[in-house]
This record gives sequence, structure tokens and C-alpha cells, in this order.
Amino acid sequence: MGVAHVATDFEELRLAAERPTTPTASLTAGLAEERVDHRFKALPPDAGGLTVGALAAERRNLFTGGFTTPVLALSAESVEHNLALLETYAERHGLAFAPHGKTSMAPQLFADQLKRGAWGITAAVPHQARVYRAYGIGRIFLANELVDPVALRWLAGEMTADPEFRFICYVDSVRGIELMEEALSASGATRPLDVVVELGAGEGARTGARTEADCAAVADAVAAAGSLRLVGVAGYEGEVPDADPERVRAWLRRLVALAATFDAEKRFTGAEEIVISAGGSAWFDAVADVFAGIPELSSPVLKLLRSGAYVSHDDGHYKHLTPFNRVPGEGALEPAFRLWAQVVSRPTGEQAFLNAGKRDAAYDLDLPEAQVVRSARDGSVRPATGITVTGLSDQHTWVRTEEGAELEVGDWVGMGLSHPCTSFDKWQLIPLVEADGTVSDYIRTFF
Repeated sequence: MGVAHVATDFEELRLAAERPTTPTASLTAGLAEERVDHRFKALPPDAGGLTVGALAAERRNLFTGGFTTPVLALSAESVEHNLALLETYAERHGLAFAPHGKTSMAPQLFADQLKRGAWGITAAVPHQARVYRAYGIGRIFLANELVDPVALRWLAGEMTADPEFRFICYVDSVRGIELMEEALSASGATRPLDVVVELGAGEGARTGARTEADCAAVADAVAAAGSLRLVGVAGYEGEVPDADPERVRAWLRRLVALAATFDAEKRFTGAEEIVISAGGSAWFDAVADVFAGIPELSSPVLKLLRSGAYVSHDDGHYKHLTPFNRVPGEGALEPAFRLWAQVVSRPTGEQAFLNAGKRDAAYDLDLPEAQVVRSARDGSVRPATGITVTGLSDQHTWVRTEEGAELEVGDWVGMGLSHPCTSFDKWQLIPLVEADGTVSDYIRTFF
């Protein structure tokens, strides 16, 4: 990307931050006005110069409307279904919901999640939080300890400029708290930063204080820091070693017990509510079960779920891990991604190559799955019977074909993907496609 385009992107973020603070208003005023050009893969060449909103209004067909391959599509119906399902699930189980935005980094989807009752949006790093604020997100949960002094100065400024803005982040070390206190004090922060002690999921797991005693030491350090306020506890059950239902629930019970102990010790003084947060995309049924048994504490409890991959779901990793496999009576998520690529070489009767590769498809957990073939001769669609993806190069998909499999140069192959987080991040503008192939919108991402 050239310098001019970088400047344009940052200017758009700055202007978006100055617009009304409701996500819908910011999106309507900003993203739809962006110009379509060479930055965005697969979009019709003849759409160059149109705004995204104008192109969406044309409602072109993904297959006949001038799109080039490879092209990643999101099913409009499946996204809507998934949004509704998690909204209902959270309500049914008395959970607040701050879906992890790192999955999509798409403000339009954040707005949809907020419309569906989300408390706020979860972030992992400062850049993500900056994007959220540029598009009017008023509540951010940062699932990491924030020790970057530049980011903390920015955060202090945001909190001063907007008294309604709420930001919560992890703390898991005394040293981290020292760094936070130093940066916030130097920045002239006008109100304390809310923090939650992160309980690690076990030895060899990811971040978090490993023991209850370690957590208490971190809480003591927060109490001594004038720029911080302890409001709860949190963690990520997906990192429990050798995770199974009982081990995950045992760790979640530790998390709840830690909150109860801290409350009895009056460590949450000044907090209007006590935050207890967990919940990735693989064990939120366990979170719902254990959080249902949280005892009455001295202040209302915000039971905050953070699952993010549900928006698009997938055809691999989360298809196998989703809790809805264990609780089918609660519903089922639908995979929303389909990557379309074109057969560009058929060197033998057992081999073919498509024009999508590692630049286009998630491959860190599973290879793409060939699902359907669209004939280049007549546009008919058929199952991808006998067609298997065996590998990815940078710009090619390796395909093995069984005897009798119908596949020829020019055909389009629709593939399901595994791992939403590494699917979204390869595309800056993703067509949202209705069941008949009509593109109704374009989802902008910021990675």
C-alpha cells in the first residue's frame, strides 16, 4: 500500500472518531463512502471509483457480476442466524456478552453484535481498541495486560474525553501494574482504569497469575495503585491443559471462588458491579453452567462471555469443537465462509490446481474443504464429489481428484474454511452474499 493510501486510512479513522458515537451512525457515514479500487481483492474491475455503498446498491451477482477469483464470500443468512443464536443463548443463560472482535475486526459486524444485545466488544491489543473507538464502541474489554505507555496515554485521553466510555483490562503481574501506574499517572488520567485479575488456566498454559496467592499479590498491587480499580476476575478456559468438561469446569469453579474470596476480603471497593469473565468459542456451555452457580456477592455480578468465532463459525476446527455439539437442544451454528477459486490447471486425471493459496485461505489448523463445483460451461452447481484439497502453496490450491470426478479448467470450486480468525484477516473487503448469489453488502476489516 502506498503512502497516500496509508494517510487516507488514518484520516478516515480520525474522521470516524469525530462522528456520532453510535456504531451504526459511524458506519453509515464512513465505510459506505470508501472508494473501491485495487486495494480490495476480487472486486469487479469495472467498479473502480464507485463507493462501497454504491456498489452494494447494485446488488451484483457473485458469479456473473464481474468478480474475479479467488473471492471469499460470507453467507448473509448464516451470519444472521449465528448472531441471533448467540443472542438467544446469552439471554437464556443470564450472561452478558462481549464477543471477541479480533476474530473479524469488522465494525459492521460489531454493530450487528451490539444491536443483538452485546454489552461491548473484546479486544486483545491496543490497535484493535483504537479501531473500536474510531467506530464508536463505548465498552471495551481488553483480554490482556496493557503495559505499553503510549497505548496507556492514548487510553487515558479517551477516558478523559468521553466520561461514558468504559474500558476493562487484565492484570496478572505486579510489574505490569507498576508500569500501568507509571504511565497513567504521567498522562494525568482523570479517572481510574478498571482492571480484572487474570487467573491462569494452569501450568504450561498461556497468560495469567498461576495460583490464588499470586492473584492476591496482584490484587494487593492494584489496591496500592491510585490509577487502577479492581472490579473483578477473568481468564480463558480454552487454555486448560488436557481440557475436558470436568477439568474446564474445575478451573471455572476456581475462578468463581476467587471472585467470592476477593469480595469477602472487600477488594472490590468502589466497583458498581463485579465482573467475572471467561468464555472462548469451545467451552461456553461450561461457562454457562458454572456461572449459573455464582453465589450472591456484595454487588451485582456481570457474567461476561467473550466468544467471538461464532459470527462466521467454520467448516473445520470450530465445527468439531463448538459446544452446540454437546447441547444440540440449544441450536446449531452455521458455517458462513465459502472461498471460491477457479481451476487453472488440470495436468493429469488425478490432479488439479486452483488459483487460491495461503494468501487467501486459512491453513493454520486445517486445509480448506472442497464442497461444491460451479461449471464454467453452464453455471450449474454440483457437490464436489471425489475432489479433495491436499495442500496449499502461496497462490495455488493442490487438489486430488478421484476417478470419475468432473472437474475442468475454468470451473469454480467453493471451499469451506477452518478457523475464522485466520480467514477474515486475509481480506479487507468481503462480499456478504445471499443464497441466490446476490451481493447485498461488503464487510470491511481492519487488521
